[in-house]
Amino acid sequence: MSFFRTIFVVMFLLCVTQANAAVVVGKDYKLLDTPQPTSSSKIEVLEFFFYECPHCYHLQGPLGKWEKVMPKDVDLEFVPVIFRESAEPLARTYYALQTMGQSARLHNDIFEALHVFNMDLSDERKITEFVAKHGVDTKKFAAAYNSFSIASKLNRSEQMVRDYSVHGTPTIVVDGKYTISELQPDETVRVLKEVVEIARKERRAGSH
Repeated sequence: MSFFRTIFVVMFLLCVTQANAAVVVGKDYKLLDTPQPTSSSKIEVLEFFFYECPHCYHLQGPLGKWEKVMPKDVDLEFVPVIFRESAEPLARTYYALQTMGQSARLHNDIFEALHVFNMDLSDERKITEFVAKHGVDTKKFAAAYNSFSIASKLNRSEQMVRDYSVHGTPTIVVDGKYTISELQPDETVRVLKEVVEIARKERRAGSH
């Protein structure tokens, strides 16, 4: 075997080993100081995000692919955060579209509008024009956007940010106790898969 071929094989094996390395608490993920109750009988995965966050946009592709093939015992929920007042219109938009059954369809479109096409979606009028172009009934959207139920969802989101000690986005929380943040998109999904398995084993152990 030639010298260069040997180097190639060694590097390849190192990459494979790293890709399959077991996740480490404190390095790949952290434990919440105060675990939170989950709202699902399934393994709960929460992604705290806001649409203007470039890191959330870059994660959306890999996370979206995983969502399509994620195990049936996993439930993925998106939680829009409001770290500043200007983030409220799009957080409100997410919940309004969710109420209408349109959030999954337009989730990527909103990210791309902001990060690919540099669109201004900073207020209700501009957002309404945008969703109308994507086939959303504007009257129903306005009613949902300004409803009391959406205000309640926003309050719940703000409370969850405090309860889960979320200080940046994207932050993923698995089963109310494991948090994943500050990783590259593909690495985030790799760790997420492993942590879901940890949560699954813990649930099984607890059921005995």
